[in-house]
Amino acid sequence: MGEHYGWISVLPPLAAIFLAIRTKQVYLSLFFGIWFGWLILAQWNPIAGLAQALDACVNVFADAGNARVVIFSALVGAVLAYAQRSGGVEGFIKMSERLGFSSSRRRAAFLSWFIGLFLFVESSITILVRGAIARPVFDRLKISREKLAYILDSTSAPVCVMIPLNAWGAYVIGLLSTQGIERPVHLFALAVPYNFYAIFAALLVVVLILLDRDFGPMRAAEYRARVEGKVLRDGAEPLVATEVVELSTKEGVSPQARNMLIPVAVMVAMMPAGLLITGGGNLMRGSGSTAVFWAVLASLAVSGIYYRARRIFTLNELVDLFFKGVGGLMPMAVLMILAFAIGNTCRELGTGLYVAEVAKNFLSPKFVPAIIFLASAFIAFATGTSFGTFGIMIPIAVPMALALEANLPASVAAVLGGGVFGDHCSPISDTTIISSMASASDHIDHVRTQLPYALFAASVALIFYLLAGF
Repeated sequence: MGEHYGWISVLPPLAAIFLAIRTKQVYLSLFFGIWFGWLILAQWNPIAGLAQALDACVNVFADAGNARVVIFSALVGAVLAYAQRSGGVEGFIKMSERLGFSSSRRRAAFLSWFIGLFLFVESSITILVRGAIARPVFDRLKISREKLAYILDSTSAPVCVMIPLNAWGAYVIGLLSTQGIERPVHLFALAVPYNFYAIFAALLVVVLILLDRDFGPMRAAEYRARVEGKVLRDGAEPLVATEVVELSTKEGVSPQARNMLIPVAVMVAMMPAGLLITGGGNLMRGSGSTAVFWAVLASLAVSGIYYRARRIFTLNELVDLFFKGVGGLMPMAVLMILAFAIGNTCRELGTGLYVAEVAKNFLSPKFVPAIIFLASAFIAFATGTSFGTFGIMIPIAVPMALALEANLPASVAAVLGGGVFGDHCSPISDTTIISSMASASDHIDHVRTQLPYALFAASVALIFYLLAGF
């Protein structure tokens, strides 16, 4: 199992989560969790702990994959700035109005959900693209930013985790291969019908859209948006700067949807191409972080050439917009650095290993899928990473299911579903942070309003995992 610091290893991530929810200062809360973790690692020396915590943030860039994701998170701001200033977003809104997609709250919400089913190449891309498309429409129809963030979050990772031909699938299939599974793609396919949380989370969005009903804190947020006309609560702190989300179309430029769709299409198409190239022709072995990085760079390059060719922007305007967009998403990039740093801190403490080891003591054949689901959920919640959870739990779940003759596809699916569920509940999750950023929502408001929906879908999923065990 490896070494860990026992029960104390769980305290730093839990402290960060508690403080983030309590104070709504997610940056300070995350850094406190990082410092707390390194305080333990430094044998309770506060000065050494602080120095090592700062080094942990800097060392995020020592991992090329992390560095690419952080840079990607900032560069997407330039794509969003280009799409808005060129009239692409305004043009898409007008096009959707002509087609009737923006005529009602239900249709607009359903369009965002529907697009999420097809942009399955990578969770970050599907969230950011749909956020750029839907946010202006949702604002005009007085749909709360919290509701947009929930729709984006619940139709990104839950969809991506069920598709083998993307970065998520490639990663999971690779983990299954290391466990000696001869046909990992086949096992992944068999696990999809058992991925109950992902299925129910995505379907719950549809049910809520069709019924036009909400419960919990989301109901209050939607009432505020409908009745008071406030898509954000008073005092909310959206992750994206206003200069990124409120850029108007350049004077003299005719708003056209293609001014946004072309850069977006390039970014989406480049993702599988990047996976093929980095995987040496094998999509399953490609690097997700490299593909994402290449995708946004390709989008910026093509859009720059396109805007110059159509004389929408001068070269100076392109450069100015680039830095304005990147600057607007710097808070997001900093948050990603902190999220990666606390994940690395938890790895040093052995947080995930400890939780998995404790859960292992309670496993029995009939309850294997259900216990694995709960253990995976807690690890993802505490560490803020579903990918890290998969890396910890699949090497435990596969041998355990085989040894106890439990349902192997259901056990694998329980790891995947539990990881996504824990992410949805955790304020330090990267995908949850990106959803808040793409919707320009207050991050803690997003977590707070999404939590009841995630718990409801997880409760139903848990019942099905219990049934699958029998």
